[in-house]
Amino acid sequence: MIVCSCKGVSDREIHGAIDQGSRTVRELVAHSRGAGTDCGSCTRSLRRLLQESAATSEDAVADAHDGAHD
Repeated sequence: MIVCSCKGVSDREIHGAIDQGSRTVRELVAHSRGAGTDCGSCTRSLRRLLQESAATSEDAVADAHDGAHD
């Protein structure tokens, strides 16, 4: 799915940038060919993808922690 129409950046590219350590919209912009720098309409989507990734990471850590005590 295209996240940034202006720069042609897909959700795969955004997820790749997140996997490589991007944790803020500014870092995503730097690591995703400038997504969000033209019209700015995709910045909400960038934030949402970051939040979803953070929530998924927190769930994975909690699951691993819970499993360690079984």
